[in-house]
Amino acid sequence: MKKPTVAVIFGSRSTEHDISILTALAAVIKPLELSQKCHVLPVYIAKDGHWYTHAALGDIRLYQSGKLETFLAKQKHLSVAFDKGLNLVVGSGLRSKTYQVDIVFPALHGTHGEDGEVMALCELADVPYVGCGVEASVIAMDKVVAKQTVMAAGIATPAFHVLTKQSFAADNEGHLQQITSHLQYPLFVKPAHLGSSIGITRVTTKKELFNAIEVALHYDDKALVEEAVPNLIEVTLPIMGNDELRPALLERPLVSAEQFFDFDTKYMQGGKKGKSGAKNGKQGAQGYSQIPADLAQGLYQKAEQTGLDAYRAIGCTGTARIDMLIDSKAGTVYFNEVNPLPGSLYAHNWAKAGISNVQLVTQLVDLAMQRHAERQMLATSFATSYLQQFS
Repeated sequence: MKKPTVAVIFGSRSTEHDISILTALAAVIKPLELSQKCHVLPVYIAKDGHWYTHAALGDIRLYQSGKLETFLAKQKHLSVAFDKGLNLVVGSGLRSKTYQVDIVFPALHGTHGEDGEVMALCELADVPYVGCGVEASVIAMDKVVAKQTVMAAGIATPAFHVLTKQSFAADNEGHLQQITSHLQYPLFVKPAHLGSSIGITRVTTKKELFNAIEVALHYDDKALVEEAVPNLIEVTLPIMGNDELRPALLERPLVSAEQFFDFDTKYMQGGKKGKSGAKNGKQGAQGYSQIPADLAQGLYQKAEQTGLDAYRAIGCTGTARIDMLIDSKAGTVYFNEVNPLPGSLYAHNWAKAGISNVQLVTQLVDLAMQRHAERQMLATSFATSYLQQFS
């Protein structure tokens, strides 16, 4: 039986470009190759939006060498062709080469990828793809819409205020007045569509609030201001599945409320180790987490159920990570946000739950195939005599 070709797409025009590269190379491409169940095609989208494929693009050393731009300048761009599926074409004319893609594995973070754009491309091409569908991806990548969606399902979320770049420019004092009269400090200010904690600021004064909103609106055209949760325990839950869901382990980042899990703590070697209080944590992103989270059994189960309920309410499939905030004294669990493609697939957490990297990626591919097969059974045409009435 012919092995399917899995196109792993990563990079793109996103503030999370480099995180996407690491997810693709370490968490997706390598374990897929180790599975020996498919042909892996690395598809890199450069920061300028051009698409490329080459075996060397699956090696982290190219990106660390400082010679990536020189390498890309010698490569021909990919073009996308829709002809009974998804075909990636390198070059043109008689010297062109076509790769027929059987499955797409998006390893994209942030805008122009994780937000539903590539998923829509796959839907048009009628090819299976890993992870959340178009609608769930769109909801997940808009923090405001995600909150409104889970609230409609009866799931609690911290009080918040929404503003846009245009509305804040037109009446910044009016927004500040609404925020300070309805919400209590400390507050968090966030770009609505970004991940990896980029552009997020914790504020305790009106001056800090104004500056933080300007920072958030530098990265996005919509921002969210929300109340901090008192007595905070922050937890996150990776989940896998379409209809039948499997949670990994509830994970607790070991940071204080004042030193929230920001970009440096998540991704930079050494991060904010000295400030985090994680004396025994490993260097880098996942060394500052407690897996499983040390919570009372009832609170652990409540948080796990909240994560599963939010996953279903948003319509996630394949995999996603649900972030939650707990008021430890009140025992209240709040939905914070959802990540439709967790960085590095949160493979470190799944490993603790008994799922290896290879098992994780192959199961995600199987879920993609299952969802695609089920969608093929739906009717997509309807016979009518509508056009015959026109002459």
